[in-house]
Amino acid sequence: MKTNVGGIDRILRIVVGLAVIGWGIYAQNWLGAIGAIPLLTGLLGWCPLYVPLKLSTKK
Repeated sequence: MKTNVGGIDRILRIVVGLAVIGWGIYAQNWLGAIGAIPLLTGLLGWCPLYVPLKLSTKK
């Protein structure tokens, strides 16, 4: 599993993930769990969607 998420992309994923999870907790809505996806991809530095598309934001 080679990292393919870097820099600003990684920071944005973490911030958006935390914001969506926070909204879900505030609104008491289970859809906030969707925020786990960008949060995990940001923390791991690897996005499975980038692999078949042969994309990378890491220099």
